[in-house]
Amino acid sequence: MKRIPTLFESVLPLIAMFLLLGIGFGVFRLSIVMLLFISALFASLMGMRVGVSWDEMMEEVGIKIGKTMPAIFILVVVGLVIGTWMISGTIPMMIYYGLKIIDPQYMLVTAFFVTAVVSMSTGTSWGSAGTMGVALMGVAAGLNIPLPAAAGAVICGAYIGDKLSPLSDTTVLAPLVAGTTLYEHIRHMLYTTIPGALIAVIVFLVYGQSFHAINGTTPEKVQMILSTLDTIYHFNILLLLPVVIIIAGSIKNKPTIPVMVISSIVASVLAVTIQSFTIQDVFTAGVNGFNVSFVKTAGFNSKMVIPDVMKLLNRGGMTAMMSTALMIFVAFMFAGIISKAGFIDVILNKLKSRIRSDGDLVLTTVLTSVILSIVAGTAYITILLTGDMYKDVYAKRGLDPKNLSRTLEDSGTVVIPLVPWSAGGVFMATTLGVATLEYLPWAILCYTGPLFAILYGYTGFSIAKLRDHTDNASSV
Repeated sequence: MKRIPTLFESVLPLIAMFLLLGIGFGVFRLSIVMLLFISALFASLMGMRVGVSWDEMMEEVGIKIGKTMPAIFILVVVGLVIGTWMISGTIPMMIYYGLKIIDPQYMLVTAFFVTAVVSMSTGTSWGSAGTMGVALMGVAAGLNIPLPAAAGAVICGAYIGDKLSPLSDTTVLAPLVAGTTLYEHIRHMLYTTIPGALIAVIVFLVYGQSFHAINGTTPEKVQMILSTLDTIYHFNILLLLPVVIIIAGSIKNKPTIPVMVISSIVASVLAVTIQSFTIQDVFTAGVNGFNVSFVKTAGFNSKMVIPDVMKLLNRGGMTAMMSTALMIFVAFMFAGIISKAGFIDVILNKLKSRIRSDGDLVLTTVLTSVILSIVAGTAYITILLTGDMYKDVYAKRGLDPKNLSRTLEDSGTVVIPLVPWSAGGVFMATTLGVATLEYLPWAILCYTGPLFAILYGYTGFSIAKLRDHTDNASSV
């Protein structure tokens, strides 16, 4: 017979997961997928302990995985985009001119601003990181910029748009759940986003000063990369057409997957007509990723290509994203089990019971969002559940709902890429080629959001009150 779990029973699966991942992955570098799978099995045993059947838990897992399928499809199509953009020369051309133009001292700042502009224009962190971000990582590799720092800069820029662009799904979802308007939400977000962005820019500028001698000390490597790219590809302004299609489609609010597919089709045509690759090569690049062995240019020997170029170009393809999809599936297995067993409800209700002030409310909202981000692994579930849980609490304390919508984004949207097994964390690590825990310290915008939210909650700065409610709201 099903019963309400105790607090100890509720937190035990989370503690087990943290220990397994912390020791298993952090110390012994064991597979995250297998560690998450073991965590899910342990959670299922705890679920049966409180009277939930295996079939009930699996039904909930199926529901959660079903909800994430659109994101999985986007993930697979991004692999197609990267593969076709590589064989067409679109990404290599951006790398080529990036190596020629970008000063190593300002590489990180450039990566931040470029991805910020693209994400603000498109409203998608995945799209900006999977396109411009990949090219910028190639430039960073060529200039010997530490890749974790470069990935952090790309992610910071990518999530600027995810927080502030009116085209972003989470930017639209947060005010809808909280009960405020889109542009009120965006304006209120500036209080936490701008300081976080400024801190990131300062860090990237200061750290970038140590790279002033790179061009002087490694010109041979850069020249070899440029020379190899020159040999493999015929650069032409038409190669930017796939990029234009992505940006234009996003600005006009067209469906993401069809726009990406059209961009890939155009890139495929460019690969055949401009780069002289075969249709077979294009299909292989789209499915398995591009490989320099496809190049049949007279006098070119793919076996003589330096490893740096191989790392830049041999990537992409839909199958490359399958391991990412597997990790997401297993993470949702864990999330579905602890959700059905009632463990999450017990933990969150315990958090709500400790609210005594506005600062406590914001802190509790942040903690709830972070817990759900870690468990659920997706911003959509985090924003929906947290927003629904605290909407009335904010109203009872006389707080404008835009405070809630801002906190949902500050602690839900931007925390996701810091969770190694989340959809965003796995995507960024796979696409940018840097492990989540390696780029985490550099993804400054992703953890300054929650910190500023908590600071403002306790100081009262930028905490908006409802007009028809006294400032001295009663405690909840």
